[in-house]
Amino acid sequence: MQLQQLAYFVAVAEVRHFTQAAEALHVAQPSLSKQIRALEAELGASLFSRARGNITLTPAGEALLPLAKRILADVDTARLEVQELAGLRRGRVRLGATPSLCAGLLGDVLRRFHDAYPGIQIIVEEGGSRDLVRELTRGSLDLALVILPLHGDPPLETKPILREHLVVASPAGNAGGERGRPSSREPAQVPRRSYLRIEDLRNRPMVMFRSGYDLREATITACRDAGFEPRFAVEGGEMDAVLRFVEAGLGVAVVPSMVLAGRPGLRGTPLVLGDGPRRGHHPELQRTIALAHRKDVQPTHAARAFQDALETFLVEAALAGSLPAGVEALVTHA
Repeated sequence: MQLQQLAYFVAVAEVRHFTQAAEALHVAQPSLSKQIRALEAELGASLFSRARGNITLTPAGEALLPLAKRILADVDTARLEVQELAGLRRGRVRLGATPSLCAGLLGDVLRRFHDAYPGIQIIVEEGGSRDLVRELTRGSLDLALVILPLHGDPPLETKPILREHLVVASPAGNAGGERGRPSSREPAQVPRRSYLRIEDLRNRPMVMFRSGYDLREATITACRDAGFEPRFAVEGGEMDAVLRFVEAGLGVAVVPSMVLAGRPGLRGTPLVLGDGPRRGHHPELQRTIALAHRKDVQPTHAARAFQDALETFLVEAALAGSLPAGVEALVTHA
C-alpha cells in the first residue's frame, strides 16, 4: 500500500468522480484509475461501486476513508515537524476553537504568536466543541480549544486553561418593547434582574445553535433537568447568527458572556443554579475550556510554541485584569 494510492483514493471519495479527482491532483485519469485498482487488489476488496457511472463507496471504502485521511494527515504532520527543526522558521498550526473564543480573546493570542513566529502558517477552524473533538481525533487539527467534560471518551489529552461564565442574551430594549415601542415579541424580553434561573426560561422562545455545539446540548439538558422542554423560535444557527436573531427579538439564547462585547443591542443576564444567590454567593452557570491534542501523536514544535504563547497570554492578561468579562484563567504560570 502506497501513500500515493491512499491520496488518490481519498480524492475520488471526496468528489465521487474519477476524472475530476485526476484533474485536481494534476495526474492522468488512466494513471489514477490504475493506482486505485492496484490498491483494491492489495486489499482484496472493491472500494468504489461504479454502477452506471455513479461513483459510491462500498462498505470497504467507507471503512478505509477515515483511516486513509488520518494516515495522510499524520504523514503531513511528520513532514512539517522535520521542517520545524530549523528554529521554527517554517511550520503550521491547525487550531480548532469555539465561536466565543474566536470572537473574543483568540485574535490577540494569534497576533502575538504571529509576531513571534511569522513563518508559521496558522489555520483556524471555528466550530462547536463536539465537531472540533471529532476533527481533532481524525487528525484534521493539531490543537483544539474544547469544552469539558468530553463526550464519548475520545483519545485526547486535555489541559483546562480558562472558564467562561454563561448568560442569557436578550434584546437590550425595555420589557415593553425595543426602544420603548410596544412589541408583539414581548416574551423574548427578560425582566431586568441581577440573575435568571433555568426555570425562568420556561415558555420563553429560544434561539438555539445547530447540532454540534456543546451549548445546545448543555442548555437542553439543563431545561429538561428543570422539568420542561425548551421552546425554539429558531434553531440551527452559528454563533453570529444566533446573536443577530436575538437582537431581532426572535428569542433569548444562552451564550458565554464574552460574545456580547461590542453588541449594544444585546443584554446579558447571569444564569444561576438552583434558586439563585444565597448569602452573597452567586452559583453562576459556567463552562471549562481546555486545550486538547491527540494522545497518540505528540504536538509539533509549532503547536507547542502556540500553547506556550496562549498560556503566557492568559497569565499576563489575568494579572493585568484585562481578560474579557466573564472569563477566568485557570493557568497560573506559562
